[in-house]
Amino acid sequence: MIVTFIFLFVLIGGMVIGMPIAHSLVLTGVALMWHLDFFDTQLLAQNLQAGFDNFPLLAVPFFILAGELMNAGGLSRRIIDLASAFVGHIRGGLGFVTIGAAVLLASMSGSAIADTAALATILLPMMRDQKYPDSYSSGLLASGGIIAPIIPPSMPFVIYGVTTNTSISKLFLSGIVPGLIMGCFLVFAWWSIARKYQLTSGARQPWGMRFKTLLQSFWALMMPVIILGGLKGGVFTPTEAAVVAAVYALFVSMVIYREMSWGKLYDVFLAAAKTTAVVMFLCGAATVTAYMITLADLPNMLADSFSGLLGNPMLFMALMMLFLLVVGTAMDLTPTILIFGPVCAPLAAKAGIDPVYFGFMFIYVGCIGLITPPVGTVQNVVAGVGRLRMETVIKGTTPFLLAYVLLAALLVVFPQIVLAPLRWMH
Repeated sequence: MIVTFIFLFVLIGGMVIGMPIAHSLVLTGVALMWHLDFFDTQLLAQNLQAGFDNFPLLAVPFFILAGELMNAGGLSRRIIDLASAFVGHIRGGLGFVTIGAAVLLASMSGSAIADTAALATILLPMMRDQKYPDSYSSGLLASGGIIAPIIPPSMPFVIYGVTTNTSISKLFLSGIVPGLIMGCFLVFAWWSIARKYQLTSGARQPWGMRFKTLLQSFWALMMPVIILGGLKGGVFTPTEAAVVAAVYALFVSMVIYREMSWGKLYDVFLAAAKTTAVVMFLCGAATVTAYMITLADLPNMLADSFSGLLGNPMLFMALMMLFLLVVGTAMDLTPTILIFGPVCAPLAAKAGIDPVYFGFMFIYVGCIGLITPPVGTVQNVVAGVGRLRMETVIKGTTPFLLAYVLLAALLVVFPQIVLAPLRWMH
């Protein structure tokens, strides 16, 4: 148990004193090396470099770039315009527009932060004009944004798949149906709020205008069709799909919609490069720790400690999801995957849980952590875009957070909601 103590003490201690998570991970690996009398600077450097010298991880910078291009090149705005044309006239219609646009955008970028920023920038001022409460408007925008890592393509699924050696293609397919169910849960929650507060609706668009908006958004809508169709048909791998997504978004932005200038393109590439650097350094640092965790045989030690639970997969899943929910309140999704994925996945395998199902649930509950205080990464994005107090966003997120937790419980009790569609699609 001393290995577990060192792992937790150094990692958590580093974060408590304000050390960046990547640095804490490297320090944790060094501490484990020292304890095992295995300290070697060359091995440390090799593992750090091996963490980002990984072909499947090449998908990460291209998905990040695709998301940036979509927002800057007009694809995201046309998707929102399309949703507004068809459901904006319903009571509380802008909320339903948010949900519809969130689901559509999720099938293109795979980044919760990018999608949330696009949604909040365009829709929050419109919601204010129609006198929607700032709290529930911002809460819905944040809650809709976390559908992005669930519906493929998904950057967190790529990172989890690489970290735990789980099929990325199967992880992608596992998220399609639950991601749509997330949208349905949000629809019901928002419908209840719209009735309670008697929210206004926009003007009903004539069918001619709807058809025109549909034509204008055609090229944006083709992006998920190409990506998902190519994955399902075996035309390209998830890594190649990321490249296709970025190239397609660039082509549509510059040639068809013509909203991307060369000057703006430089800013987009720069923003994508900065985000990629952060993520890749995290991956490298986590590889150092994961290597030492394996050498220290930490997963088997934990399996022995949890031996009483491994015989009851449902109870094990429930406790594991509760643990990840607590972790998500204090840690962003990518570090959660990199730190706990290599530890939790072997335990789930020993409990007889399908690795793809467990991977999906790991990411889903980690996404819920993006809208839970005190960290609430996605909540911070909405608060920053809307210049709102964090307390306002947290209050408005509560009903949607409860809906997501209820869905998590259903998925634990009925894993076939994930597994049955996955087997059919695969």
